[in-house]
Amino acid sequence: MTSKKWFKKAVRNKPPYNLGGWKKTQSARTRRRLAMSSRPKRWSKKRRILSSGRALIALSNVSKDKPTKIKARADAKYFFKRLKGGKKNG
Repeated sequence: MTSKKWFKKAVRNKPPYNLGGWKKTQSARTRRRLAMSSRPKRWSKKRRILSSGRALIALSNVSKDKPTKIKARADAKYFFKRLKGGKKNG
């Protein structure tokens, strides 16, 4: 029950409420593009990356489906790596 409260506090109560159609069956590139494009365009790129990563970590934490948990965490790590400069932000 605690994880649901945490997820609600981290994601549900703060717009945007979804990841733009993110599905575990999609390619990594598509999933990441959808997650990024679900964030408001008026936000800075850094804020959009951070928000996407946080939403994916929240999804990973509450998911009981193993493939969803693994893919959401991998996508979140990708976004956090971009913030640290591991990959170009372009």
